[in-house]
Amino acid sequence: MGSNASEKPVIGLTTYTEKASWGVWHTGAALLPRSYVDATSNAGGIPVLLPTGDTQALSAVDALVLTGGADVEPARYGQEPGDKTVTRPERDDAEFALARAALDRGLPVLGVCRGMQVLNVALGGSLIQHLPDRVGHTGHQPSPGVYGPTHVTLAEGSRIAGILGADAKCQCYHHQAVDRLGDGLRAVGHAADGTIEAVELPGAGFVVGVQWHPEEDTQETRLFAALVEAACR
Repeated sequence: MGSNASEKPVIGLTTYTEKASWGVWHTGAALLPRSYVDATSNAGGIPVLLPTGDTQALSAVDALVLTGGADVEPARYGQEPGDKTVTRPERDDAEFALARAALDRGLPVLGVCRGMQVLNVALGGSLIQHLPDRVGHTGHQPSPGVYGPTHVTLAEGSRIAGILGADAKCQCYHHQAVDRLGDGLRAVGHAADGTIEAVELPGAGFVVGVQWHPEEDTQETRLFAALVEAACR
């Protein structure tokens, strides 16, 4: 599409395909927490929900956000699923196609939580299937529906440090994490326990993944604003 300087860029947001209830209905829906929509709008972008894996949808957007959600199917990185791994293969099919197409087209990409993991696996990386088994605590996902406050140190000279500074106070909700990095990705953010919390693809384009949920902090818009700025170029 390509917005000009007088237009707000259109930001595509991937959606969940889940059973949902509203009014008298209880049926399948393509949905997304409103916080993603608000974060995109507050940063100056026009949010558009992407309900399918049709890569032609990318022709209508200026940037892509790979949103959070269920675990990536471990077969995609050569493993059997653990007993705590919960997958959505149909969503994987859609989002891996979108991620690869966006990278091929040079679109700005922001991966959030699961979205960072999709980006990593799409580039040949692997995941830790249950992080507490590796780090010995549940601080990254304290209990169902509760975010874990996490301090992340960001690498000097990285794109994300240029946006957020040397460190960030983040809201995490993940029981998986990056293990082997995907081809070309650089780990640029770490929690105190060594967990990789941010990655980026070095180069001229904007390809950033964060393991936390920046959309949940209504006072912190810099990461989404940086994506919107990249989409305007």
